[in-house]
Formats: sequence, structure tokens, C-alpha cells
Amino acid sequence: MTNIAVVGTGYVGLVTGTCFAETGNNVICIDIDANKVAKMQNGEIPIYEPELDVIFERNIKAGRLTFTTDLAAGIKDAEIVFLALPTPPGEDGSADLSYILGVAKELGKIMTDYLVIVDKSTVPVGTAEKVKAAIAEHATVDFAVVSNPEFLREGFAVSDFMKPDRVVIGTSDERAQKVMDSLYKPFVRQGNPIYFMDEKSAELTKYAANAFLATKITFMNEIANFCELVGADVDKVRIGIGSDNRIGKRFLFPGIGFGGSCFPKDVQALVKSGTENNYDFKILSAVMDVNQDQKTILFPKIKNFFRGDLTGKHIALWGLAFKPDTDDIREAPALYMIDELLKAGASVSAYDPEAMPNVERLLGNKITYASDEYSVLRNADALVICTEWSCFKNPNFVAVKDFLKDNVIFDGRNLYDVEEMNEKGFYYASIGRRKVFGLL
Repeated sequence: MTNIAVVGTGYVGLVTGTCFAETGNNVICIDIDANKVAKMQNGEIPIYEPELDVIFERNIKAGRLTFTTDLAAGIKDAEIVFLALPTPPGEDGSADLSYILGVAKELGKIMTDYLVIVDKSTVPVGTAEKVKAAIAEHATVDFAVVSNPEFLREGFAVSDFMKPDRVVIGTSDERAQKVMDSLYKPFVRQGNPIYFMDEKSAELTKYAANAFLATKITFMNEIANFCELVGADVDKVRIGIGSDNRIGKRFLFPGIGFGGSCFPKDVQALVKSGTENNYDFKILSAVMDVNQDQKTILFPKIKNFFRGDLTGKHIALWGLAFKPDTDDIREAPALYMIDELLKAGASVSAYDPEAMPNVERLLGNKITYASDEYSVLRNADALVICTEWSCFKNPNFVAVKDFLKDNVIFDGRNLYDVEEMNEKGFYYASIGRRKVFGLL
């Protein structure tokens, strides 16, 4: 059993703290938001993440998971302090380290014994050195700064944490390495590796992983766009190249771009880090440009269908979150699609199983919100699919027809078979597949 403090209770911090508590550790989560802390103390979970609510409630009841706004009280008995703080992009694309460095300075003032301080946030190369310097300004005791990047997928974060493919730990401190090795051993009993390396390599590993996956997605989107021009079928191309084990089957599904809290921010930050070190990431710059365009790749198709005029048209959206099984709307393609539709004079109604409250806080009454996937279609001139929630994958198409004015679907996630949609009498446009004009 280890006494752990986690500073920050966003997606990463709350999952980290809850999962460490689940393996028998005493965890105290620290956040400056008093209202949020009060709710968590009462057992109210502030984010949607599958499976998290169950272990969250269980560990609160067991007394292993507690919450506070008091940093000094939170770290009083801690052996390890995880920094899971936001690193939002600045105007120039660089990661804003002010939250992390601010807490680091405070830790230096209040530490009374040796601490292992862990950067859990995604941070640029060299951040561990900056954190160490910020703590050292005031520290009177020994400490170690460790880089331990997270590789959690929203929607699968609990399983990813509890059964990681690998754990990456960057440290040059032998004492800290032993502490971290002991902490993570329960999570790799099946033989998955813990990789120890220097801090800079660990920091770059996270950025490199996300940048590579973002590149893979973007490459497939470009192939899909080309498929439409030459009459090829991206589904067949995807299967053909995915069977090559050097490429693999994952992250080859085309769509309307990636969003979320990681890929856009991390690619941008890595490009900025390259610039600061006189290196031009040409591929990653192209990834950002292509992905930005991809988010609204369906809009010209919609506009063309309505002969260039969307004034007075009512469009229904399925999906608002950047991906299924999360309520996260950061950089969600749906938001970009909504913006284009509204600017073109259309009205928009939307349904998402989890993300509607977040969008309503952002957009207010600019759009309307529905209680289910069918009522949102009422009197809509077309349906646009932006997120591949499971409830959208096998809908009642008779009900869809009954609610829509016309049988028109623009699918940004390629959920349905083109031929079947044609047989059902839909005008169905998707990504990277041949156009099929259903019976209207």
C-alpha cells in the first residue's frame, strides 16, 4: 500500500487516482475547484467514462479515495505526488505549463520529506527539468521528478489503466525507480512491460505515439478522399492494407477527422517544440492541415445536394462527442459541422447520449437538443452522422424514414453498407465510397 496524492481531477487525474485506489493504495485527489471537490466527496462523479463510476463509488466507500482543495493537507502523508494538470495549447501551439510549474513551486515550499513527483500530464521534452528547477527554488528536502506519460483512450480509460499494454517511466533517480516499479507491478502481472528510460525520452514517447496515430488516421482520410475521385472503395482498400502486419488493422477507418483532448493538442505541441529546436516537422504540419479540412469534408456534399442553398433547411445531427463512449467535445468534428451549417442559414437539432450538456453550455440555444435518436429527426431535411455511438449502428430505418422529411443521410463515420442503404431507398453519402443515389 502506497500513499498517493493526485493533483488535478480531469480525465487523466480522476482515472489515475481511482485506479490506484482500486489496487489498495490510499489516494487523495486535489483540485482547486471547491464545488467539484464537494460533489466528488458526496460520491458524484464529474465526468462520463465507462466503468469508472463503479470503482469510484467502491473506493470512496472503502475510504481509499478522498478529495480536498488543500494542497498541503493533500500531500502531507504522500509518498508519490502525481501532477495531472491541464497543458492547454497557447496561441502559438506550445503547451502551457503554467499550471504544472505553479503547483511545482508550491510543492517546493510545503514538502517536509522525500517525495517522488510524477508528471502524468502530456508535456514537451524538457519539462521534467523545468519542474525540478521550480521545486528546487524553495525545497529543503530531497525529491525526484519522474515522467510517467499516460496512454489512456477515452471510453476505455479504466481498462487501459488497469491492464496497460506498457508502462513508460522516465527517471534517472534509482530510489524513484524502485518506488515506481513497486507501484506499477500489480498492473503488469500478465507480463506486459514496464519501460524505464530517461525523462526526455519518456516525454517524447507520448508525443511520438499520439503523433503517429494521428498521422495514420489522416493518411487514411486522404486515401478515402482520393477514392472518391477515382471511383475506388476505401473499405476494400482499408481491408487490403490492414492485412499487412507491418501496418495493422487499427486506426484505418476513415471519417471526418480526429478531435479530443490529445491528438490535436499533442501534434500541435510537437510541431511547436520542433520549431523551438530548429526542426520542421513537415509531415505533422500536413497532418494538422488535412485534419482541419476533414472535419467539414461533408459540408460541400450537403451544400451540393441542396443546390448550393441551405437557407431554411433543418439538419439533424447524430453525435456531438469527438468519439463514442465519452462526453468530451474538445475539438469535436460535430462542432465544426454545426458552425458551417449555421453560417449557411440552416437550423440544427442534435442528439448525443452523453455530450449534450457540454455542448449546451458551449452553444446555448444556437441549436436544439433531442431526447433520443429518433425524435431529433422530426421534420429534418437530412441526417448528418458525426459520432459512431453504438445506438446509431443498427437503427430502425423505418422510424428514420418516418421522421425525416426526405430519406437523406450524410454519414461521417461510414456506419452502413452502401448497397443496403440504396435498397432501403436512402440518398446516402459517406466517406471514400462510391456515391449511391437512393430513391427519394
